[in-house]
Order: sequence, then structure tokens, then C-alpha cells
Amino acid sequence: MNKPSVVILKAQNLTKRFGGLNAVDDVSFDVHHLGVTSIIGPNGAGKSTLFNLLSGSFKSDTGTVLLDHVNITSFNPEKRLAAGLARSFQITNLFFDLTVIDNLRIASQALESSLQLLYPLKNSQLALGRAEELLNEFDLLTSRNQLAGALSHGQQRRLEIAVTLATRPKLLLLDEPTQGMSQADTYDTAQLIKQLGVNITVLLIEHDVDLVMDLSQHVIVMAQGKKLAEGKPNEIRRNPQVQVAYFGEELS
Repeated sequence: MNKPSVVILKAQNLTKRFGGLNAVDDVSFDVHHLGVTSIIGPNGAGKSTLFNLLSGSFKSDTGTVLLDHVNITSFNPEKRLAAGLARSFQITNLFFDLTVIDNLRIASQALESSLQLLYPLKNSQLALGRAEELLNEFDLLTSRNQLAGALSHGQQRRLEIAVTLATRPKLLLLDEPTQGMSQADTYDTAQLIKQLGVNITVLLIEHDVDLVMDLSQHVIVMAQGKKLAEGKPNEIRRNPQVQVAYFGEELS
């Protein structure tokens, strides 16, 4: 008999208003341990606002967020990161004038003791060790001493995902990681995300519907700030409400 999947993230009745607009309107869902859960929906559906509520960038007007059974609703982004929730953004967020290895070392500094943080970066052996692990894991060894700003767009996104994983989070939020990528880079990134889902829980916002359906174990559909539907990819494809409100003829 299969054991029930463990819930790692529970969002309950999240609402965020901007003036008279409910950008996120009473949204609840669970994210289960390991694998990829994706959030999709048309522009203006509230996906990025929802991510901002989960990561602590925005404070919700109502609702709660539980991470691994801990109520993190009042936590700021730094405290949520310390609790095990990491996030990447739509726009690449790297130190472009630093090398790949230094970007990873800086991100890994949080693993060091508070006393070690008083010393130069070169003395942070734990951070350096984690950075070296990430170079190998993300196939960035040949780019080790390149400036982040000199990398291709696909390599920059790969590096950014590596940076978000430096502190070994429990849950990784990826906000449109393939945006602006070539077809080849999109494929490579999709394979990377699929591989990540074996060892870490991934919550993904992605505009490429085919990619979402291939990667995800569970899909949440939003429209006009509300949760329209959720389920397995094949269930979402067949859902009449989703077809009418979002996919049209695309998935018929």
C-alpha cells in the first residue's frame, strides 16, 4: 500500500488586494514533497502575485502559509529562506561583474557560522565547498572563472537556479525560468528542472504549457486571481472550464 504524500507547503485562503482589485482572491492549495508542481494561467491571472505572497515579498491581506508544518505567514523573505524556501525571479538576478564561482560562493555564505561571516570570502571553506558542488551539479565547471554577465542567457538562468539552491532549501520557487530562451536552452532547462524534482520540491510558474504538462506531477490553474482548477496534467487538459477559460482550442 502506497504511503500518502507529505505536504511540504500549504497555502490557505490567500488574498491580496491592490485598491479595488483582488490580484489573488482566496486561493488555497497544497504542494507535496518532491516532484514539480506548476501554476499556469493567462497574463494577469495573479501567478506572480501569488509567488510574492509565498516568498514573503508581499504581505497577504488574509490567509496563511505553512512550510513543512511551520506557519511562516509573518516571516520576511530572509527568514523564509532560512526556513527552507528559496525563489528565483523572472528577471535574472545575479552579480554580473563577478565570476560564476564567486556568485555561488556568496550565495553559499549563509551556510557559514555567523563568526565566519566576519572574515574574507576566500576564507569561507564551507561556502567554497558548496559552490564547487553546484558547479559540478549544474555543469558550470568550464564557466567557473567567467563573469556571470558574459554567460549566455541559458547559462545565466542555469547559474541563477544553482544560486537559489546554495542553501539547500526544502522548496524551490521558479518564476518562468525559460522566459526568453532559445528552443535548445528551454529543453536543457526543462531536463534540469525534471532532474531537480527527484531530490527537491519545485513549485513552478511557466508560460510554456507543453513544457508544464511534461514536467509536472500536479498543475494549478489560475484565472482572474482565483484558482480555477487543479489536478494531474491529463486531468487539466480535459477540464472543460480550463479549456474555455484558458486553453481554447489549443488542448482540445
